[in-house]
Amino acid sequence: MSSKEGPVEPFKRALTTAMRTIAGNAELNVTFGTEPPGLRGLRARLPMPSRTLPPEEVAQVRGVADGYALRLAHHDEKINARLQPQGGNALAVFDAVEQARCEAIGTNQMSGMGDNLAAALEQRAMSRGYNRIKTRDEAPLAEAVAMIVREELTGKAPPPSAKTLVDLWRPWIEEKAGKDLARLHDIAEDQVAFARVTRDILKDLDMGNELGQSQDDQSEDSDSEEGDSEQSSEESQSGEAEDQDGAAADKVEYSEGEGEEGDEQTVEVESDDQSLDGETDEASEGTQPWRPNAGADDRNREPNYKVFAAQYDEVIAAEDLCDIEELARLRQYLDQQLQQMQGVVSRLANRLQRRLLAKQNRTWEFDLEEGILDAGRLTRVVTDPMHPLSFKIEHDMNFRDTVVTLLLDNSGSMRGRPITVAAMCADILARTLERCGVKVEILGFTTRAWKGGQARERWLADGKPAMPGRLNDLRHIIYKAADSPWRRARRNLGLMMREGLLKENIDGEALIWAHNRLLARPEQRRILMVISDGAPVDDSTLSVNAGNYLERHLRSVIEQIETRSPVELIAIGIGHDVTRYYRRAVTIVDAEQLGGVMTEKLAELFEDEQTGGRGAGRAKKGVSMKAARSVR
Repeated sequence: MSSKEGPVEPFKRALTTAMRTIAGNAELNVTFGTEPPGLRGLRARLPMPSRTLPPEEVAQVRGVADGYALRLAHHDEKINARLQPQGGNALAVFDAVEQARCEAIGTNQMSGMGDNLAAALEQRAMSRGYNRIKTRDEAPLAEAVAMIVREELTGKAPPPSAKTLVDLWRPWIEEKAGKDLARLHDIAEDQVAFARVTRDILKDLDMGNELGQSQDDQSEDSDSEEGDSEQSSEESQSGEAEDQDGAAADKVEYSEGEGEEGDEQTVEVESDDQSLDGETDEASEGTQPWRPNAGADDRNREPNYKVFAAQYDEVIAAEDLCDIEELARLRQYLDQQLQQMQGVVSRLANRLQRRLLAKQNRTWEFDLEEGILDAGRLTRVVTDPMHPLSFKIEHDMNFRDTVVTLLLDNSGSMRGRPITVAAMCADILARTLERCGVKVEILGFTTRAWKGGQARERWLADGKPAMPGRLNDLRHIIYKAADSPWRRARRNLGLMMREGLLKENIDGEALIWAHNRLLARPEQRRILMVISDGAPVDDSTLSVNAGNYLERHLRSVIEQIETRSPVELIAIGIGHDVTRYYRRAVTIVDAEQLGGVMTEKLAELFEDEQTGGRGAGRAKKGVSMKAARSVR
């Protein structure tokens, strides 16, 4: 260690070496930062340790590192993809149990590693508020199952902060799946056998409908069919008849499932000109309201996505969510964060402004009979009094008639550095684009409560009807309206720093809301930029509907906007691959990359317009502006 080097750098180097050794991969790239830790491929991000290296923090960081290294060492993604369930709730339990398996192997092999993993688990439970859980509705089932599996494999009790969480679920889990849980201990190092028993546990926990058919099951089915084909002719004919009956039954069941999926993805998009009885004007395609799958049968089907109680939703201005004094204090905190990034921020803003202003058509037309007096040619009038005055005129900017909406994910997973960086970038872009003559709207989306709120209370009071649809109270926040100047709205952006604001995220309906606000704008060109760090998640909704209920709705909304709307949609994922949802998207690993990516993507949009991309205000083929008024 050099004399100028503190104790943190040797610790980071030693931790990186240890991770590569445990993982058995020298190509593992390890970074440290203030953002939430994560593992993506061979890139691991760990918490930044303090300069004093307190022992409890060292153990926590080492525990996070050991957990990632053990997963790389003992987890095969191909096996996982072959056996994992399809439903969201079952998949969450499956993944949590698989991580518990990997960590249990290390705990059983090295006691010191077990202590580190326990410290990291305790810290994670504290940060997620598991020590404040009072009821089972607040306790995530996946975490409870994983901790009970960890206890079964290692003999170690759950961490103190998660004891209540486990105790709330333990009687039900052990009653339902106790026998299969006991089978896990002897097969912990066999991922295939362990995954198959985990699927049995999911069946025990009433999640069998979310499993789907694993590739192993499909292979066994095909082998069985091959064996049947080798029977004698009489048996073959008899078996063939039975197989046809069974195949017919299977086909009906599969078709019904596909129909349900299609229904869930159907979201009607109608014009305001629709008649009261629901009949639409059957004019040419250009004036038809949006209606995906617009066949006769589809028109008679109702969309499966529904809202149980929309009256508890709210669209609210940021200044109405807290008092002026608190808003000013939160903005002051945001300004302090901006000062730390002043150099980077200024470079990004100047770069974007230069690129946008360079696209102005600064060609002047001279020798006109009206316009601005051309002072440079007054000498001709002086030398020749008979020469008429000369006027000139400048052309407008190509992108002057443009509005940009920034839709920010305000979910709990954005807490900390991601939401701070998102607020700073939104602030900078609003200022920069305003100077360039482009209007900017800044919106946020979250829910009013964790685990449901008033909508769930009403559902419980109504006797828990099956498949209620979206079961939480939306909160859509207007930080800055498009017509509001930045100087008036700047204070509102500080609201994102408020503790308790960030809850759950229902992306599909937020996208509809922001999209419809854009369609109501008079500008010819409309751009919608979504910034999120994950797929839609609302525990209340997903606990009583299909596990991918919200994700299906999001995909349907995105598909309609991208194929049928004049709005140009772009998405940026923070540590989450959004390219599987959006056609025009980019994923970043660190929140600090957000400003640069936002700048580049906006600049690319304006360059596309200049170089022959989709022109300003040009609606997509077959859709008129009148027909694209609202999404519901």
